[in-house]
Amino acid sequence: MSGDTNTGVPDSPAARLQALFEGHRLTPTQRRIAHSMVRRAADVPFLSSVELAQLAGVSQPSVTRFAVALGFDGYPALRRYLREVAPAEQSAGTASYNEYQQAVEAEIENLRHLADLLADPRPVQEAGRLLAASRPLPVLGLRAAASQAYGFAYFAAKVHPDVRLLNEGGTMIHDRIDAAVRAGASALLCFALPRHPREVVDTLAYAREAGLTVVTVADSAFAPVAKVSDLLLPAAVGTGLAFDTACAPMLLGRVLLEAMCDDLPDAQARLEEFDTRAAARGLFVE
Repeated sequence: MSGDTNTGVPDSPAARLQALFEGHRLTPTQRRIAHSMVRRAADVPFLSSVELAQLAGVSQPSVTRFAVALGFDGYPALRRYLREVAPAEQSAGTASYNEYQQAVEAEIENLRHLADLLADPRPVQEAGRLLAASRPLPVLGLRAAASQAYGFAYFAAKVHPDVRLLNEGGTMIHDRIDAAVRAGASALLCFALPRHPREVVDTLAYAREAGLTVVTVADSAFAPVAKVSDLLLPAAVGTGLAFDTACAPMLLGRVLLEAMCDDLPDAQARLEEFDTRAAARGLFVE
């Protein structure tokens, strides 16, 4: 998913930054800087190299090398370019917010960015087709991403005939992928959130070697899982609190469910059947 204005994606600061980084081979440290810049797209043109380094948790020389890797003479040249393509003034209105309000505002901005990306629905529609066609459908999420995988698998099982949740790592995870492939799986959905476990990267590499098409929901197009994913759908996480918040990845998961339902002809019938049985069992309190 990109910020290409020809696809109808709004020309947002984050989308323009994303387009700037595409096509460059970035080191893990440089991907971290790029991720931080996308997350704070409206503020970045006004940050010094030292401030950007602190934001990304890297050294100031790393920021300079990053600017050079993008084709600029140095960070001042990169910042001048960003000021030319960014809004004329910094975003206002949040300075008086307390830290809890700021965290909420950051999540709202993450959702706005996701809405911008979804203006081009084709990547999500393609992902929906891949997931609907895979029988069974393995859904992977470890550590911080386990709850995202569980939530998706819970709802997906209501419309998909065979969903297999992989939310615990260890030596058996490759066995479970092998079993899914033997049963006919053609794709795997992964939720990958920071901090990214090495085991997730290794597992996705194994899944691709086994012949699965890997669809990944990650916090950034520059996440470590990008190199082992066939289709990566980015949704930023909030980092303003002690633990990351993942409203955008959760919502993107529900959007993927919707796209998958569009390619499952009997999805509505399955939902109606579930509702009938739930009512007969008195499953829910009205």
